[in-house]
Amino acid sequence: MQDYIRENLDGTITMADLARAAMYSPWYSYRLFVQCLNVTPSAYIRRLRLSRSALKLRDSRVKIVDAAIDAGFESVDGFQRAFFREFGCNPCEYSMRPVPIHLFKPYGVKYRKAKENATVKEVKTVFVQVVEKPARKAVIKRGREAKDYWKYCEEVGCDVWGLLSSMKSLGGEPVCLWLPPRYIAPNTSEYVQGVEVPVDYAGEVPEGFDVIELPPCSYLMFQGEPFEEADFGEAIQQVWTAIQNYDPQPAGFQWDRANPRVQLEPIGTRGYIELRPVKRA
Repeated sequence: MQDYIRENLDGTITMADLARAAMYSPWYSYRLFVQCLNVTPSAYIRRLRLSRSALKLRDSRVKIVDAAIDAGFESVDGFQRAFFREFGCNPCEYSMRPVPIHLFKPYGVKYRKAKENATVKEVKTVFVQVVEKPARKAVIKRGREAKDYWKYCEEVGCDVWGLLSSMKSLGGEPVCLWLPPRYIAPNTSEYVQGVEVPVDYAGEVPEGFDVIELPPCSYLMFQGEPFEEADFGEAIQQVWTAIQNYDPQPAGFQWDRANPRVQLEPIGTRGYIELRPVKRA
């Protein structure tokens, strides 16, 4: 049902459509949806469309009336009220001065079970290239003891990603970072989520977030092959195995443990991507 909604968000979606996708009765499909996601299908769809409209208002000169129609609302007033309830601000004001807001970024129910012990079934290609990152800041949300995504979500919650996705970043998307010791505040986690922003960033910093300054750094970007979303655990493990076996010295580098590792969101169509910091040997 989540897949069907994502693929048909621009059109009309009925409970009958979702029932056909789930291959259950409409009544049972509805109950299952609410049980798994704690939100009704109509509210789920509305929140996704509102989040999409927020990004359009942030990034382009779209009219409020066009944003309302695109989000499936019959009136601007209804859209404005729904937008305010969802994000706590008026869409017109937001379009003129975007601030960090909690976008609705639901996680797929079918991926909730982590494949922590995934094994590599076959060797696949992992592409490697050098990426130069400039001096920058990172607006981050720290955890307590987390060393990976799953523990971080337990400590902080998974809705942080939605907030970060509303903020413009240098790379166009949020990042997950494994911080080296010098960036870890007392009693906080090694693993954090955040956005990389310019060194002169003067925008709003959400409550409970920190800002750290990162120097220019060279990275080796490891990118695996595209994968089926349900196989993301194996896809990550394949890239990690490649990194573990990779020797950067023939390319004139050595690992740099003074800068953070960078993880991008695992998206099947592009493959898993992770950046490891290096310095000239």
